[in-house]
Amino acid sequence: MSKVMTAEEVVGSLESGMTLGIGGWGSRRKPMALVRAICRSPLTDLTVVSYGGPDVGLLCAYGKVRRLVTAFVTLDSVPLEPHFRRARQDGAVELTEYDEGMFMFGLYAAAHNLPFLPTPAGLGSDVMRVNPELRTVRSPYADGRELVAVPALEMDAALVHMNRADARGNAQYLGPDPYMDDLYAKAADRTYVSCERLVDTGDLLKEGPVQSLLISRAQVAGVVEAPNGGHFTDCSPDHGRDEAFQRHYAQAAGDPEKWAEFRERFLSGDEAAYQDAVRAWREEGK
Repeated sequence: MSKVMTAEEVVGSLESGMTLGIGGWGSRRKPMALVRAICRSPLTDLTVVSYGGPDVGLLCAYGKVRRLVTAFVTLDSVPLEPHFRRARQDGAVELTEYDEGMFMFGLYAAAHNLPFLPTPAGLGSDVMRVNPELRTVRSPYADGRELVAVPALEMDAALVHMNRADARGNAQYLGPDPYMDDLYAKAADRTYVSCERLVDTGDLLKEGPVQSLLISRAQVAGVVEAPNGGHFTDCSPDHGRDEAFQRHYAQAAGDPEKWAEFRERFLSGDEAAYQDAVRAWREEGK
């Protein structure tokens, strides 16, 4: 059964106030075409769960985020995502900040339908101070260790971006790292996959080994073919991070007038208009 959808159909299935997971890592393989579609939508009041990058930044810039659960929000070569920084400085978003390992254990717990998972990560750090709702548990075995009980990061829906997928929802990554996307798919009530290219099921193994088939169709509610849909984040081997455009984005974010110009030029239309505008900008040598 085909699960192919448009980005607009995916966003139309989402609701304001929901908890939304976004896969990828920093400025790497983010489902940016779907994020841009959310920015064009009336959705608001979202709780976002993400190893954050420009996905979080754009959603903050458009006032879509009420609460963020994250371990970091970075553009990798730009240490701190500028729109996220401003949102936090202005008090516009609530923040739950975990250690990277704690965040991963929260995803694992949700993926395996557990209320929490224990980990030593976070002990002895300010993570416990800034998250006073966190609890510890003691090992029932001879060691008797105290451990942090990381709550499950449950999500109403998750968005991930992959290199290849078939129409039924089987999805494949071809780059160096899965970035926890399989955990998002298992942890969320429903998952939507965008991909650089839709292929026939029999062609999925032509570019990568069976281990690269990261996400099963059983976990996928919809698939969107979005060529260059991870732009401007890295989506190797299809495309690397567009560092020049990322710098342009980050510089624009620091100035209200420049950001208004950026929004008008790149984000005022649909995804096709965005891709056309980026190509035109690149041809100008900006």
